[in-house]
Amino acid sequence: MPEGAPREYDIVIIGGGPAGLAAGLYAARGMHRTVLLEKGVVGGQISLTELVENYPGVPSVNGFDLAQTMLKQAESYGMETEYAAIAGVEEAGKKWRVRSDGGAITAKALIVTSGAEYDRLGVPGEERLTGRGVSYCATCDAAFFKGQEVAVVGGGDAAMDEGLFTTRFAAKVTVIHRRDSLRASRILQERAFANEKMEFAWNTVVEEILGENEVSGLRLRNVATSEERTMAVAAAFIFIGQHPNTDFMRGVAAMDGAGHILVDDWMATERPGLFAAGDVRQNSARQVASSVGDGVTAAIAADHYISDNFPD
Repeated sequence: MPEGAPREYDIVIIGGGPAGLAAGLYAARGMHRTVLLEKGVVGGQISLTELVENYPGVPSVNGFDLAQTMLKQAESYGMETEYAAIAGVEEAGKKWRVRSDGGAITAKALIVTSGAEYDRLGVPGEERLTGRGVSYCATCDAAFFKGQEVAVVGGGDAAMDEGLFTTRFAAKVTVIHRRDSLRASRILQERAFANEKMEFAWNTVVEEILGENEVSGLRLRNVATSEERTMAVAAAFIFIGQHPNTDFMRGVAAMDGAGHILVDDWMATERPGLFAAGDVRQNSARQVASSVGDGVTAAIAADHYISDNFPD
């Protein structure tokens, strides 16, 4: 191969979260030469989760450990893993070319599983206590705080939906919102206001998340009066939005207004040989189990695509 020529693979997977790892397992086990590209830590958001209790068949597991197990299983069937940041994606005839800081790769099929990132408050204590009381998924973590007082930060549909779910476990849920009214849909607002476990701190922002090894409280500021106070809570569930990691795909794949890639039931985009799975796609359930299912579906669809378009 001439120096500088792209390396050749059957399937390239961008992103090493649950969707990407599941896709890699099925692609490699299907005898396709497969490489997974990940710019950070394999596992994505679950690598920051102290305990995963809702993955079917695995009652309780550390998120990082689960991701490593998935990685080893996929690699045992021949999937290669490369740690590199993506510089661009483009069509190359019937194939796809991926440019990264590790060099160029061409593939017969491309599966994008680059996931999404939760919008952060950006306050002291948030990063350090993520997975230790700071959470961006009440469905994942609310059960750990049964009978305790917790906070939900945000005022939209996600904050109310997850806050209402959290009331099944917590003794009290205080919703902290920077405005004096919610942005959530009317029906969710009605349910929240009717729930005796939910209280509201209006015109309030979080200035700091307190605690040494786990969350013990919040330092709050009233934006109308500038008054500061502390609130003792065991957890802070933050729902101020999230954004898919799809900047490198703009102009390549069709997206919704938020940047999620549009796919059909087989995780296929409108572009031949291009698939997307997990949190990066529109209407994802944003759970480990659903992302794994997406990844499996995308890999099976990619296998069919290669068989139909690249006969031996």
